[in-house]
Order: sequence, then structure tokens, then C-alpha cells
Amino acid sequence: MSLNKHFTFAAAATMTTLASLLVALAVPGHAFSQTSQAGTALAPGMPPVPDRNNLYSETVAGRLSPAVAGALERVYVPNRSANTVSVIDPATLKVVDTLKVGVDPQHIVPSWDLQTLWVANNAEGRTDGSLTPINPHTGKAGASIAVADPYNLYWTPDGRYAIVVAEAYKRLDFRDPKSMKLAFSIHTPDCAGINHADFSMDGRYAVFTCEFGGAITKIDLAQHQVLETITLSLYFDRPDVLALLAKPGKKPKRVADPAKSDATLNTAQGMPQDIRISPDGKLLFVADMVAAGLHVVDLEAFRQVGFIPTGIGAHGLYPSRDGKSLYVANRGSNKIRGTAGGKGSVSVLDFATRKIKTTWLVPGGGSPDMGNVSADGKYLWLSGRYDNEVYRFNTSSGAVDKLLVGREPHGLTVWPQPGRYSLGHTGNMR
Repeated sequence: MSLNKHFTFAAAATMTTLASLLVALAVPGHAFSQTSQAGTALAPGMPPVPDRNNLYSETVAGRLSPAVAGALERVYVPNRSANTVSVIDPATLKVVDTLKVGVDPQHIVPSWDLQTLWVANNAEGRTDGSLTPINPHTGKAGASIAVADPYNLYWTPDGRYAIVVAEAYKRLDFRDPKSMKLAFSIHTPDCAGINHADFSMDGRYAVFTCEFGGAITKIDLAQHQVLETITLSLYFDRPDVLALLAKPGKKPKRVADPAKSDATLNTAQGMPQDIRISPDGKLLFVADMVAAGLHVVDLEAFRQVGFIPTGIGAHGLYPSRDGKSLYVANRGSNKIRGTAGGKGSVSVLDFATRKIKTTWLVPGGGSPDMGNVSADGKYLWLSGRYDNEVYRFNTSSGAVDKLLVGREPHGLTVWPQPGRYSLGHTGNMR
């Protein structure tokens, strides 16, 4: 590391300590409160929940934490196949820097204290995975830390641990959030392709998607154990179909519907992707790239209660800044390795009615994947996974701007974002 970088990151460490104090000051009773204003029992040490009806009340436009003061307004795009991060100035819509990072960068993840952006380089099929820190005040990368298979990265709601999602090993590694030294692991043998996550309102549970198992798994964060894993299905309310699909043996892509003579059934196993909790904390919405829509799950009962069609390759999920809508990025393909120019789109779900209000198409085709919403809520930024580009959707009109970036852009983040703390991914803010 150069001398300049040494001083930059030493200063960043000081800023991290200051930021933690600012978060505590901005959240009265943070260190001691175990209940929200609504009386919901919370996991020890996590910040309170100001509005029980809207978990996203602190992520509205303009509500930036003092901890992000001085951060550059940038969009950071991990280019998986190029091993780089493209840095975009949203004011000019231009790439202003390209950072060399580790192998197979997948997601850019804001730290719990909002002071570092971590690049998750999982080095797929190799053993040299790493996490690369980016200083959001300078936009520059620091020295990478060796970490086994960090496909994704989350934080416990109290900020005590980083949760490295070691997808290939079916494992969650709980690490020190600064040094990334391993503390303990939770093995998830029934969750093939453990992937994306969201957290209960009280911070006691996390639910992860199982991309290659068509399932989701619920984790008890206090007891450090898997509670239950359930399979999701288009036919969740059809026991006859579920029994048919559960029979062993290879099946054709479609089979006759036993209850409808003129209909067929899709036999493909689902491929759950991103997951997001409803504003009131009662429901989970799970994007499924194969089922082309959202599974709806009752969190407390932990059972599927609905399915909402959206578009081909439903993938990324992002709440609007007012907490009323959920943006669904439909990648335009249900294959892991898709092709350029697909039928990519964004569906806008109304949280209250669970209805799709509108759908925005990518002009000329595209592959909207993962990203987040600008701090002012006016734009939705998404990577174009198969098209080597980034999309900026106007959230009022659906109009799209395109920018070329590196090869196979994936989980980009917009920074800064409103919120008191980050739970991980590309900015799951609370």
C-alpha cells in the first residue's frame, strides 16, 4: 500500500469511530434500547424502529445520516468479468474512474457504519476470494482482505458482525466487521446457492434465498442456527401439483395439468434471487428468475401465501424512497448466462395492494440486474448484466439513460444513500 493510501485509510479508521458515535447520537438510546417506539421487542444492541408501519421511514429522500457527510456522490459498478469497478459521476453521467479489485467482483456493499464500501470478490471456482474496501470520501480502493468465497455481504442488525455469504460452501461466515477475522460459521446444507437476504423488523432473524434449491432459509441470529427451509413454487396453493412435481424422475419442461384439460404446468425448479421485506415487516417478497415473478411469504408463519407475475428473469428488488413501491428488475432472461438485448424491464409494485402499477421497458432491449435508488428517489440505477452497460431509470416517467461500463456489471450501489445504518447487499438501509 502506498504512503498516501496508508494515511487515507488511517484517517478513514478515525472517521469510522466518529461515524459510529454519530449513528448513536442520531438514534436516541441506540446502545441500550431493546424496544421500538411501537413496543416491538428488538434484538439487543440494534437501533430502534421509529415507525412500525414503515421499516423504510428512515430511508426517505433527504434523510442522510451525519455519518455520510463528505462522501462523494458516485455510482460504483462491479464488473464481474473485468475484475474492475467503474466509478460513475451521476451529475455528468460519465465514468470518472476504473478501480482494479479482486477476482469476480459481485456486489458493492455499504458497511453498517456507512464509512466503507466493500467489494465482494468471490473468485468463483477458485480459492483467492477477497473483500476490497473503497473509501467513499475519496472514491479510491484500499488493500484487499483474503476471504473465502464472499459472494455477498451483510451485517448483523447490531453491527457486531459482517455476514459473508459463502455460496459455494453453503455457509454463512460471521466475521469482525473491520478486520474480517472469522468468529464463527453457520452451515446451511439444505440451501444450495445461498445468496441474498433480508432481516425481520426485530433484528432477530434473517431469511436467505437458496438460488439453486428453489427455496428460502430462516436463520436465528441469536442462537446461530437454521430454523427452517421451505421450497417456493408457482403452485404453492395447489397440493395436487406440488405432489406431482415432487415425484422422483426427470420430467419434461411442461406436463399436463391434472385439473385442467387445456392447461400445462411448468416443471422447472424455481431460482430465487433478491428478497425484500414489506414496510410493516409482515411479508417477504422473493424475486424468482425462473418463475418470472415474486413469491410472497408470511414471515411469522414462514409459509408462502402468494405469487405475483412481473417479468422474465425477476431479479433485483428495491423499495422507493417513500416506502410505498417496490421496484422489480426483470433481467430479460431466466438463464444465469444470458444474452444481450433481452426483454429486460422494471415492474413497479404497490406494497399496499400487491399489484403491479406499471412496467418500464429497456429501449432496444437489455438486462437490468441489481442496483439501488438515488438519494433523492428520482432515479433507479441498475446494472445491465449481459449488455455491459448501466441503466438510469427516471422513477417518475420510466425514461432510461444508458452508460457503457466494463464486462458483466453486477451489484452496483449508489452512494450516499439515506438511512441510519446498512444491513448489506447494495444498500439495504434502515
